[in-house]
Formats: sequence, C-alpha cells, structure tokens
Amino acid sequence: MGTQAENYTPPKDERTAQEKAIDDWLPITSSRKAKWWYSAFHNVTAMVGAGVLSLPYAMSELGWGPGIAVMTLSWIITVYTLWQMVEMHEIVPGRRFDRYHELGQYAFGDKLGLWIVVPQQLVVEVSLNIVYMVTGGNSLKKFHDVICDGRCKDIKLSYFIMIFASVHFVLSQLPNFNSISGISLAAAVMSLSYSTIAWGASLDKGKSANVDYSLRATTTAGQVFGFLGGLGDVAFSYSGHNVVLEIQATIPSTPDKPSKKPMWKGVVVAYVIIAACYMPVAMIGYWAFGNSVDDNILITLNKPKWLIAMANMMVVVHLIGSYQIYAMPVFDMMETLLVKKMKFAPGLKLRVIARTIYVAFTMFVGITFPFFGGLIGFFGGLAFAPTTYFLPCIMWLIICKPRRFSLSWFSNWTCIVLGVLLMIVAPIGGLRQIIMSAKTYKFYS
Repeated sequence: MGTQAENYTPPKDERTAQEKAIDDWLPITSSRKAKWWYSAFHNVTAMVGAGVLSLPYAMSELGWGPGIAVMTLSWIITVYTLWQMVEMHEIVPGRRFDRYHELGQYAFGDKLGLWIVVPQQLVVEVSLNIVYMVTGGNSLKKFHDVICDGRCKDIKLSYFIMIFASVHFVLSQLPNFNSISGISLAAAVMSLSYSTIAWGASLDKGKSANVDYSLRATTTAGQVFGFLGGLGDVAFSYSGHNVVLEIQATIPSTPDKPSKKPMWKGVVVAYVIIAACYMPVAMIGYWAFGNSVDDNILITLNKPKWLIAMANMMVVVHLIGSYQIYAMPVFDMMETLLVKKMKFAPGLKLRVIARTIYVAFTMFVGITFPFFGGLIGFFGGLAFAPTTYFLPCIMWLIICKPRRFSLSWFSNWTCIVLGVLLMIVAPIGGLRQIIMSAKTYKFYS
C-alpha cells in the first residue's frame, strides 16, 4: 500500500482558475476537512427524520408479521446499497463522484445520467424539506398545546410552520456541510433522545385497554391501500442515500487513506443507532396502542406532559438539522445552475436571494398541503424507493460488472425487483390517504 501511494501521480487538474474558484465556493466541494464521526452524525440526522415517528402507524397498516419483515428487510437492503455508494465514490482512480448525479452520469452517460438522477433526487430532497416543515410546525403546535393545557388561545398550524421556517431563513445562509456539523450533531443526539422517549413512554404506559392488532381499515380495499401506504412509510424512513455521496465529498482522501474507510466507519455507527431508534419505536409503539396509534406516535402520547413537551421540542431541534442536511445538495444544484449555466457572479448576494426563495417555497407548500401521513406514504414509494433501494444496484451492475449468477449479481437483481415493486405500489396507498384527508381539509386552517 505504501509503495502504491509513493508511485501514485495525482491527475492533472485541468480546470481553469475560474472553474476552481467556483468549485471552492459551491457548498458540496468547498470544504474537505470532515472526520469519520461527521459521517456518523450526518447520516443519523439524514436518516432518522420524521419517518421514525410514523413507524408504529406503518406497523398498524402492515400487521405484526409483515411489519417486522419489511422493517428488517429494509434495514438490510439499505445497508447494502449504502455500502455500494460509499465504494463507488472513488471507483475511478484519481476521481471523486462528489454528487449523486455525477455517479449517475458516469454510469448512464452525461445526459441520460442527469435525467435519471436529478429529478428523483430533487423530488426526494424537496419533498423531505416540505414534510419537515409540516412536522416541525406540528411538533411546535403540540409543544404549545401540551404546555398550555387548554389555558391559551388556539393558534393555527400555519403560524407554527412559519415560526419553524423563520429559523431556516437564517441557518440556510451557512455555506457548506462542515459549517452545519454542530447543528447536525445536536440533531443526531435529539433523534436518539426523542426516539427513546417515544418507546420509553409507550412502554411505561403499557398496553392500552382493548388494544386491537387487526389492520386499521375495516374494508378489504381499505386494508390493501393501507398496506401499500405502510410500505411507503417504511421506505420514507430510509432516505439518507440521497445525500451520502455529498457527505463523503467533505472527507479528505489520499491513495493510502481513501475517503471510503472513514465514511464506512461512520455509516456503520449510524446504522447501529438507526436500528436502536427504529425497531423499539415501531414495535413498542404498536404493542402499546395497536391500530389506534396516530401517524405521529408523540401525538398519541399525552402523559407525562413535561416529557411529551420535551420530546416534541427535541423533534423540532432534530428537524432543523435534517432540513439543512437535505437542503444543502439542493442549494448546490441551484447555485451550480445559477453560476455555471446562467453566469451569475458567485457571492453572498446570490446565495441569500436563492436560498431565501427556496425556504419560502417549502414553507408555502407545507402550509398549503399539511397531509403528513399521506405525504410520507406517497413520496416514500415514488421517489425514495428508486434512489435508495435499486438505483445504486443498477449503477453497481453497470460500473462493476459482477459475473452473471454470482452472489453480487443475484443480490443486486433481488434489490432491483423489490425496489421497483415498492416504487409502483407504495404511492397508491399514500395518494389515497391524501385524497381522504383532502375531503375534510380547509386551506390555511
């Protein structure tokens, strides 16, 4: 390894001074000083989002057996596909695929790669930011309602979403991933804390009287659609792949110390924490409340009041970090387009205007369509399944060319088939839930 490193000649940097200056300004490539533990808490913050709170609800739509099977299988598949992405980050010697779409372009070709990856990645990241706006507002409202206990004036959800958004108008001006590492660390700690409160309070409360573990819906059609929506909820919970290459881009890399080693170390730690959050919340939450659980477990829990209030505020802190993690690649795409294609001058003015408009857009959509459970199921299947479950496998087959009928070949094709099925069926359940919610919903209530 040492000899190989000594004989290594770095590829000639063919960028112009202007191109290098732009890359040094863009949020993904401006800083490469991250440590392995940055990878751990960035991945926890990215993965353990609002989705963990909906897992007991997903279990109530899937039932005990299928629910545990889907949760376990999803964890295994996503560990595998995440490992593939970490490996492919520097699969070409002397080159780094710092963005998901850059890897896609290498696998599928410059134009096709962009068209395959960018729309899906944008749908995932923008929809997550919108859902986090809604969940952040909901958690603030729940905190307010628990603390007031009926003694305060009722405030619309719309106003709480605006309060949550106001934080992001400021934080979105932080330049790159490393500059939000402190926020991400706090968010990761909060995610573990409120997940523990969610299952701990459920365990302390014990099994509800007349708890019912039959599927939520009473009609066959309702049960089928609910099952499909539950699959989408689980898919939504494993969405960190959309930012993994961008996170790895912040880690320094040399031939003798490639970035994949510290990155994978961080991912392993993150996935142990993710399992410690997801499995107890899903199973104990469902055990305690059965099919009467809400689409956010913390809304179902009401006592002890101080603990539930604290947990909701932890959710708010965590969602602040999660929003920033998923917004950063979007900012990178926006700023790349504005500077490289539209020839705007890079600088603070451009950054402030572009990012402020984006935060305002996600706030507006979140206020207008706050169908939390349905949004998760719909987006979970439509966009998260491809980018998380099978797109990495397709790229692995194209780039690495494993021998036909080998274990790698079979593993990847299994993930592709399961992922495609998930992409087709999961949005159906989520869309139905959105339609059902929309029937009784009043805009800006």
